[in-house]
Parts: sequence; C-alpha cells; structure tokens
Amino acid sequence: MKAKDFDKTFEKGADITAHLDLDKARRPEQIAKRINIDFPAWVVQRVDKEAIRLGVSRQALLKIWLAEKVEGKAT
Repeated sequence: MKAKDFDKTFEKGADITAHLDLDKARRPEQIAKRINIDFPAWVVQRVDKEAIRLGVSRQALLKIWLAEKVEGKAT
C-alpha cells in the first residue's frame, strides 16, 4: 500500500491494523531503564507505609510520584 493510500484509509477512520507490522512496533521514550537509588531507612519505611495504605507496590508508588513531579503535577 502506498503512503498516500494508507493516509487516506487512516483519515477515513478505517481499520489499518492489517497494514501494520505490529511485531516491530515500538513506543519511543517508553523503554524502561533501570536505576538504583539509596534512601535512608526512615524514607523507605514511610514510602512502604503509604504504598500499603494505597494498596500498591513501593515501586509503583515511586514511579507515580516521580512521573508527577517531572510532569509538574506535584507541588
């Protein structure tokens, strides 16, 4: 399929997934990178307490908090 035909099909709102190679699809800026951070024990204890209160893992809570801070949603 030519690009202009693909664009027209997409713009009409038709299903284009048959024309995509989803095995090679990637989401830029979504690749996970591992980091290590050392915190004092009291910080970890308070994070764990909040994670339990919210019913999420420590890692999930830290990811949320950091993402909010980076995006400017947190104070």
